[in-house]
Amino acid sequence: MIRNFLFSLFFFTGIVFISLIFLPAIFLPKKIVLFGGKIMGYWTSFCLQIFLSTKIIIKGKENIIENRKFFIASSHQSMFETFFLQTIFNSPVFILKKELLTIPIFGWYLKKIGSIPIKRNKVSKENLGFFNDISKKINASERPIIIFPQGTRLPPEDRTPFKKGSSRIYEELKISCQPVAINSGKTWPKKGSKKINTILTISILKSIEPGLEKKVFLRKLENVIYSELDVLN
Repeated sequence: MIRNFLFSLFFFTGIVFISLIFLPAIFLPKKIVLFGGKIMGYWTSFCLQIFLSTKIIIKGKENIIENRKFFIASSHQSMFETFFLQTIFNSPVFILKKELLTIPIFGWYLKKIGSIPIKRNKVSKENLGFFNDISKKINASERPIIIFPQGTRLPPEDRTPFKKGSSRIYEELKISCQPVAINSGKTWPKKGSKKINTILTISILKSIEPGLEKKVFLRKLENVIYSELDVLN
């Protein structure tokens, strides 16, 4: 319990401190805010390693897509991936629930870095323009889009079918998909105490190239990520 307390104390204090230090960057070029995001990612891994004795392993770096447009589809078990994936990939553009943009200061940062909001489980005028927003981001930037196809943080053993958003992106944009499996829930569960002396693995899987029918793509994406999580668990 003491180590959990120390982790939470230092982690959240650090995140608030970094947010305040970079607050003026809201009015400066976007790349400065993106640099702050990377610092948050490294701070997250530092706190896990120091206070929870977590061993962090990155597998499959050789699979990272280079020199072409792509989007990332990652499993989602904890807050870890929302911070740390910024240290692996080129400042990804997050697709996230719209409510996050209303959080003071943090929401300002999310808007500044070009995050794409969506109202989950709703059909609205904003959601109908969702894929136009993604297309504009992809065409105007070298930054990849990142989506969590499970839709929310889930326990490590949960095998809920993926939502259709990732297959729509794949079909609409006709770009490669970079699947990523992360077993962060074994260390940092959505609910309950964090675990010590665990191995947290980020597994970057082989790309899924464009050209598949979207239902086939979704089944393949779900299979490769869940199969890898079965191995990591």
